[in-house]
Amino acid sequence: MPGLVDHDYVSMTLEFRCNLKCEHCMIEGTMDYLQAEPPQKFDELLAYNAEHRRWSGLIMTGSEITLRHDLPELATRARKSGFDHVRIQTHGMRLSNMEYCRELIDAGVDEFFVSVISGDRDTHDAVARVARAYDRTMAGLENLESFAQVSSLTNTVVTSRNYSQLPALVERLSHLKRLRQMEFWVYLPMAESDSKGLIASHLDARPFLLEAVRALRAAGRGAVVKHYPQCLLGDYADALDNAQPKLFIDPAFWKQFSRNGFGQCVHSQTCASKQCLGLTTAYIEKFGLHEQELVPIGHESPERRHDAV
Repeated sequence: MPGLVDHDYVSMTLEFRCNLKCEHCMIEGTMDYLQAEPPQKFDELLAYNAEHRRWSGLIMTGSEITLRHDLPELATRARKSGFDHVRIQTHGMRLSNMEYCRELIDAGVDEFFVSVISGDRDTHDAVARVARAYDRTMAGLENLESFAQVSSLTNTVVTSRNYSQLPALVERLSHLKRLRQMEFWVYLPMAESDSKGLIASHLDARPFLLEAVRALRAAGRGAVVKHYPQCLLGDYADALDNAQPKLFIDPAFWKQFSRNGFGQCVHSQTCASKQCLGLTTAYIEKFGLHEQELVPIGHESPERRHDAV
């Protein structure tokens, strides 16, 4: 797996069903054969952490983890095994049910990583390909506001469909007091070409991405960018964070993931960045290598430095 490892959290994929049909889904073509981690793997993880206290947080993820009827039970067991935090990664629609929110929180879930496609209802629902998905996700985030002991984070996959809406999304969620961080994950097609036309030019997306990061920092919130050239972030280069928790997932996933072809850049031999993953095969096929625009970290000259705008 490319990137850095976040040593504080561990993640386990416990579900491969989903009730959305998002255009940008990384595992759309593999969902039918990838298998969730079996119960014994979950048991082993809890037992290991109970003995060694290796990780402070557990992330329970999947295509849509809230489709598991035993999710509250899993959360309770995780907290009893010594995890200080239990996070679920979800599209948030089921959180629109306040009683379900309360059940999860009472069981020990204290962090909610919610996927939000756009601050615009029409765009969100068109990409999710499910009517009223936006309304239910937003209602779920609003419901979490009632619980002082929880925090929320959001994840937005940046595509050609939504990159220009990132600042508006930040503004749309600006009133949420439990929201501590927003993350922007640049779209990866998990293939050698962009058959869906969802990859956005890094150059076109840049002003909107920078504006979103700037607004979040001005509000005292975390801003994380993934899968984007670090040199193009200018004064916000430290927003790039490609670290990932140790992930337990069906090994067949990595064969498909490797088709991205990370790490391609004309400056890969001279760049000092410890975070940047370069360009992917599909990106280069569509937009080229950006030889003139990309600058190796640690070698910027004043006239070529990509300052934030």
